[in-house]
Amino acid sequence: MNIPMPDLWIIVTIAAAVFQTVRFMLQKQLSAVTLSAGGATFSRFFYSLPFILALLGVYLLMSGKSLPALPLPFWIYGVFGAAAQIAATVCVVLLFKQRNFAVGITFKKTEVIQTVLMGWVVLGEGVSLLGFAAIGLGIVGLLLLSGGEDARGWHMGNINKRAAVLGIASGFLFSISAVTYRGASLTLLEDDPILRATVTLAAVVCMQTAIMVVWLRLREPGQMRAVWSARRVAVWIGLTSMGGSLCWFIAFTVQNAAYVKALGQVELILSVAASTLFFHEKITGREWAGMAVLIASILMLVLVI
Repeated sequence: MNIPMPDLWIIVTIAAAVFQTVRFMLQKQLSAVTLSAGGATFSRFFYSLPFILALLGVYLLMSGKSLPALPLPFWIYGVFGAAAQIAATVCVVLLFKQRNFAVGITFKKTEVIQTVLMGWVVLGEGVSLLGFAAIGLGIVGLLLLSGGEDARGWHMGNINKRAAVLGIASGFLFSISAVTYRGASLTLLEDDPILRATVTLAAVVCMQTAIMVVWLRLREPGQMRAVWSARRVAVWIGLTSMGGSLCWFIAFTVQNAAYVKALGQVELILSVAASTLFFHEKITGREWAGMAVLIASILMLVLVI
């Protein structure tokens, strides 16, 4: 059954948010018990790589297609995106040590407005007035959820706090990766969005795995053994990472990265469920109000795009 492109990006973005929430839960568990931030980040790429390569091979075999040519701009976009995503993931893992799970995701979600700006600067892609209004409403929700240890409000002084710095940095880095991944996929002369997304994902994860192997070997050699020892949990990080990344890449291939990231804020609502059900963390009334505003933003975005 063929899914129309306008619907495809919505479906895969929501699926990506589900996969990503589960993956962050697993990474939080590993980083808190057995792995460093670098080790937890490496586990994502290391354990997802075999699944991604197998998926690409099966898709090529079943579709009867061959790998498209990979021009130099593809690799330039890819390496910038790969490096930015590694650094962003490390920031998020460190962030979970500073704030509870749901509010940690909130700081990360500053990437939405940053992706709008990054897409305009790098790819020359803007957003419509109504689309920008929906994104702006979502930022209001983020500000309601941000603030001090009890999320009482957002103040400029909070920018100096470690949690805020890590959150904003991760958002900036994730915005770079989102836009450059879209840029990489657009360089491929191939009409099939799933093939373009899978090829881009496979190339990027290969680069990320190689980068992290070198980094851990030089800076945290013991973490590679720890990642292997944690394989019973980490392999699920690999599976959820593959599912989430593939969905994100498909969405980036067929839609403006700013809209994809804005709809991806549904992940924040899922993180609330994770906080309360799995980590037994208290969500305040202000945070619930922020969630309500975000839901309104997401519904508006889907309706106006």
